Amino acid sequence: MRSARFWIVVLLMSFTALVLQVRGDQDKVVPSRPLNELPATIGARVATDIPIDQETREILGKGDFLERDYRQPRGASAASPGGRADISLYIAYFPTQRTGQSIHSPQNCLPGAGWTFESSGVTEFTDAAGKQYRVGEYLITNGVVADEVLYWYQMQGRSIAGDYKAKLYTLLDSIRYGRTDAALVRIITPIDPNEDRLQAHNRAVDFAEQIIPLLPAYVPN
Repeated sequence: MRSARFWIVVLLMSFTALVLQVRGDQDKVVPSRPLNELPATIGARVATDIPIDQETREILGKGDFLERDYRQPRGASAASPGGRADISLYIAYFPTQRTGQSIHSPQNCLPGAGWTFESSGVTEFTDAAGKQYRVGEYLITNGVVADEVLYWYQMQGRSIAGDYKAKLYTLLDSIRYGRTDAALVRIITPIDPNEDRLQAHNRAVDFAEQIIPLLPAYVPN
């Protein structure tokens, strides 16, 4: 199954490259604000930036990247909205994926860092304006701790839960609109030994609901 998925991705990427080559040399790049201008305070949580070293940036490619830990203020109780646990936010935005640049899937990156995907699924929620979102939901472990993960691809105002579907939309958008821009948005929160997974799930979804309305300024619709 993994081998079949690998070759599907290879074929999609190869076909996308061929279409882009035939279509022309330039993507339409929509102006956007840099990710480091994303608010450092979300709800009651305040962010600490996590530096991304140059070697990692070279591996990631020519994009705009943000990694932060959003934490409750000192003295917050477990009964505070979202509980005490940290929220880790990572966003990788590529204005174009034409020149061999592409988003690295957490399905590849996290196992390389020693994490195992224990379960996967899709969760849905609705923002204050009534717009629905579908995002991937995962349970990961590293033998010692367990984390709740949400991630999705943000593309022209869409939230796309799956890696392969995102590749397909990249191909279609390149043909229809001349755009290959997209972002990966990943949220991780630890599952405390004294809580069940549902609490961590609710914490991650609550945070996602707060940041999604902010994204169009940084990841254009």
